[in-house]
Amino acid sequence: MTQATAWSPAEFEARLRAKETGYHIHHPFNLRMAAGQCTPAQIRAWVANRFYYQTSIPLKDAAVLSNCPDRATRREWVVRILDHDGTDTQEGGIEAWLRLGLAVGLTRDALWSHRHVLPGVRFAVDAYVNFARRAPWQEAVCSSLTEMFAPEIHKERLAGWPGHYPWIEAQGLDYFRSRIPLAQRDVDHGLRVTLGYFRTPEQQQRALDILQFKLDILWSMLDAIQLAHP
Repeated sequence: MTQATAWSPAEFEARLRAKETGYHIHHPFNLRMAAGQCTPAQIRAWVANRFYYQTSIPLKDAAVLSNCPDRATRREWVVRILDHDGTDTQEGGIEAWLRLGLAVGLTRDALWSHRHVLPGVRFAVDAYVNFARRAPWQEAVCSSLTEMFAPEIHKERLAGWPGHYPWIEAQGLDYFRSRIPLAQRDVDHGLRVTLGYFRTPEQQQRALDILQFKLDILWSMLDAIQLAHP
């Protein structure tokens, strides 16, 4: 049953953050990676499949821009595209992920060709991009709030991978390091939009459902990888 009155901003944010229990940091495949139990082949499969997601993030962010009539929001949001695509003078997240791929033994061609991308991963990622294209821009912004939980998973990998997977070249982990401060900046903006837009009980429940949808996207990607690489 829908709550009779809207939650306060503080309670609404708390309920959004409580969704962390469904974040893919808790997925069995990620737990195995974190514990150092994955083989080189499994790590390479994860890196190659996740690269499809990385290259799709700027497409998602461009979709938000194309649907957003607010100039101030567009000016704040556009930096996310540059964060991933990079510029002539600054490396972006995609290039950093390519270096992770090289560090685990993949080639640039293997990554850019997406030939290792599983159908289930492709389906999930494409569903996310299509959602951003078709939904109101505020809903697409809300879906990005899984970034609230990202710093912890990046810190986990930075702390554990050098010991668990010493065969991975150290510079390959730069992506995780670079995303920690950027994630907090993005979360601050995403929360401002979400808390300001989703105000009624029905809207707030919609926001929780959208965040769950994005959590399911990330979880189902690991489901597909685990099924193909048990």
